[in-house]
Amino acid sequence: MTAYLNALGVICSLGRDKQNVARNLFAGDCSGVRVEAGWVAERALPVASARGDLPTIPEALVAQRSRNNQLLLDAGLQIRADIDQAIKAYGPTRIGVVLGTSTSGIDEASQGIAHYLREQRFPEGYDYQQQELSAPANFLSDWLGLSGPSYVISTACTSSARALMSARRLLDLDLCDAVLCGGVDSLCKLTLNGFCALEAVSSERCNPFSVNRSGINIGEAAVLFLMSKTPGDGHSIALLGGGASSDAHHISAPEPSGRGARQAMEKALRCAGLDASQIDYLNLHGTATQHNDAMESHAVAGLFPAGVPCSSTKPMTGHTLGAAGALEAAFCWLALSAENPSHALPPHVWDGQADPELPALNWIDSRARLNPTFPRRLMSNSFAFGGNNVSLIIGDAQ
Repeated sequence: MTAYLNALGVICSLGRDKQNVARNLFAGDCSGVRVEAGWVAERALPVASARGDLPTIPEALVAQRSRNNQLLLDAGLQIRADIDQAIKAYGPTRIGVVLGTSTSGIDEASQGIAHYLREQRFPEGYDYQQQELSAPANFLSDWLGLSGPSYVISTACTSSARALMSARRLLDLDLCDAVLCGGVDSLCKLTLNGFCALEAVSSERCNPFSVNRSGINIGEAAVLFLMSKTPGDGHSIALLGGGASSDAHHISAPEPSGRGARQAMEKALRCAGLDASQIDYLNLHGTATQHNDAMESHAVAGLFPAGVPCSSTKPMTGHTLGAAGALEAAFCWLALSAENPSHALPPHVWDGQADPELPALNWIDSRARLNPTFPRRLMSNSFAFGGNNVSLIIGDAQ
């Protein structure tokens, strides 16, 4: 069954709606990644935050107040009309919610615990449910009055890519007629200090696949798709396939040969009924860490011997962790959408100094264009701790 992606709400360092995100994405705009102090002691780091004031959590849901839910609310408000139309068409019991996150409201929890240690009591407004991993899905269901299946997937940096696959499964099983799916993660000190402890964070803008790469930047984002069994108005875009694997090589390091990553891509191709030669663009996981980029280079070169246009978009958004899979699927959606009349592709922003130890890939710049001939198929990779791998294929619905 075709899983139509009928609406998209998105907020990240590139912008606060799909029009602004698309414009800045295809221009290769990295200005949203800014060096800031205060996240990690005695160190200033590039981070990619959503700028400006976020919407206020409704008073009736004040116990669920967190930056994570504010980001999610922003994305939801962008497509509220589409959501309301789906509720009217299918009813609140037939609309599901599946989201990915890794932070949830952990920053609010950290502040609450710090206050407790100082004052021997939690601050006013603190509520434990702010930090539960289920919090984003609970909030969205409560805000919209939905009573269909509602849950969160937390598999680190593949969380929201898996959420899209899970949403499609709910449609296939006829448990839902539509699903709100995507992911959300917010910047917080715990995350940044954790990755610094792993010596994985760069002091400069990340530089994926370069011989000079030195680690990741952290960002934040919320992405919300309305996935449905029926197409929306106009040109329809769909989740054509998805594949997942777990190579279980190491708790944080990827399996060096890229075996598990390639397996996920091959599964996605089989699910979509496609060959590797039919993929028009590949959004790489491309974190700019030594091991991830090496592994992914080998996997991509092996699966696409004739090459495939590809790029990593993380120099523009930072690594948005649990939201990254959905965010980069959204970039594929935008490339196919009416927001992209020039058929541009997300450019690979780096210093141009390829690592001679890695297989050469087909990096694209801002001049690259997507073939306007239908059907077009774009792939997006997400890899996570524990050897957790997901690949999605987004394309023109047929």
